[in-house]
Amino acid sequence: MAKKSAIEKNARRRRLVQRYAAKRAALKQVANDNSLPPEERFAARLKLAKLPRNSSPSRIVNRCALSGRPRGYYRKFQLSRIAVRDLASNGRIPGMVKSSW
Repeated sequence: MAKKSAIEKNARRRRLVQRYAAKRAALKQVANDNSLPPEERFAARLKLAKLPRNSSPSRIVNRCALSGRPRGYYRKFQLSRIAVRDLASNGRIPGMVKSSW
């Protein structure tokens, strides 16, 4: 089980990303628009830099829904490799069977 503080920090990041998504998208659009004057684009970049760092979507860490483990994460199941193996062995994931040869 991951630390509760790490799981909560990641949840806080997800909330910040949602809160600032529209503002961040608008500033990015202005900053990347080549038809605008450079001063206006630079001002948009400065405003973008002043937004909270944790409001950037790239700071979100994919974590296992059961254990909170950040490594060995399967996006399809939103679980870590350990949780996937455990659930698959118990027959809790439909269509997945234990391999043997």
